[in-house]
Amino acid sequence: MNPVLLGLIAGVLGLAVGVSGVLAYVSSRRQRQELAANDDPAIPNGAAEVLAAIGRAYIVVDAVDGVVRASPGAYALGLVRGHTLVPPELLAMTSRVRRDGVIEERQLELQRGPLGQGSTILQVRVATVGEEYILILADDHTEIARTEEVRNDFVANVSHELKTPVGAISLLSEALDDAAGDEEAVRRFAARMSKESARLTSLVQDIIELSRLQSTDMVDRAREVDLNQLVAEAVEANRLPAENRKTTVVVGGSVDGAVYGDAKMLTTAFRNLIDNAIRYSPEGSRVGIGLRSRDGMAQVSVTDQGPGINPEDQERIFERFYRIDSARSRHTGGTGLGLSIVKHVVSNHGGEVNLWSQPGQGSTFTVRLPEMESAEPSAEKQQQSDAAGARARKATPPAGGGTREQGVSA
Repeated sequence: MNPVLLGLIAGVLGLAVGVSGVLAYVSSRRQRQELAANDDPAIPNGAAEVLAAIGRAYIVVDAVDGVVRASPGAYALGLVRGHTLVPPELLAMTSRVRRDGVIEERQLELQRGPLGQGSTILQVRVATVGEEYILILADDHTEIARTEEVRNDFVANVSHELKTPVGAISLLSEALDDAAGDEEAVRRFAARMSKESARLTSLVQDIIELSRLQSTDMVDRAREVDLNQLVAEAVEANRLPAENRKTTVVVGGSVDGAVYGDAKMLTTAFRNLIDNAIRYSPEGSRVGIGLRSRDGMAQVSVTDQGPGINPEDQERIFERFYRIDSARSRHTGGTGLGLSIVKHVVSNHGGEVNLWSQPGQGSTFTVRLPEMESAEPSAEKQQQSDAAGARARKATPPAGGGTREQGVSA
């Protein structure tokens, strides 16, 4: 055969093979694109944009509960792992909705994480979308549920705490009426009634104070305040309780910069801290108050010589109505709200309150608040501070080696 003809035939065959390969590649690519398009959830147009804008975690699952779409929030809440819907409660809900075609909405409490440390409260709504898909919407209500629980506990505790002194006053009034002819018994019952009445008054005042703190806008009432003066006023307010328990209140140091805040709220917080230290210190002991400025923060520490606090109780000491020893609290007259008020006030001022305590070694509560300025005091302020210290030393005789004392009773 003619070599030229053979070459021509071979060229035609090669061209045919090449064209066939290109056509096969184009056909394969088109099939892959069609398969990929078929894998996308057949949800109505615009639904994806709406889901992204509603601000709730969402999940779209197919006919076998495989996850085909999920928001980042769904992964963050631990509802989805890979392409799997994790919580069995959600799987049960999707199964019912798929079977009945009826929208279902429930509140679920789910374990947080695979180890079950803590829980998450979710408001979940499950509905069909398109022809074969199920949509799950989840809203995190954990904080809402926690707040509601705290509110309910607070109401229950208030009711219990109010019932105790009110019941005592009622019984004592009956006993007082029955003992009208016994002068000694009348005096004894009257003294008990006076004590219970004072306890009731203190509890009501603390409840009102806590309610006022929660509803007060600190920004409207905040001013430049001098913590040295506020602490001195808090010490003076506790002078009588300190004298009754023969407790010496010792104040040392000073704060250089001013603090931006509500003077009345801060004075209440320091008064409660000092009152707490006096109540739980043995009679005839000493309560120390230290003031200092460090790294732009004003620091006030209140140290007592009380029995100390166990580590397991220290985490709860700032909870409302929490008492380490209820019998001792009744004896000292504490309401269980003082430290809660302290923490609330300090938090409102952008500060923090910390506790150091060991059983048998007393406790130290330290309040740290941001100062308005961290510069050293001017010469004029330093002279005023020295003059104030001299007046305090002159007004109150030094004790314990010349340490300055206020609210003193020895």
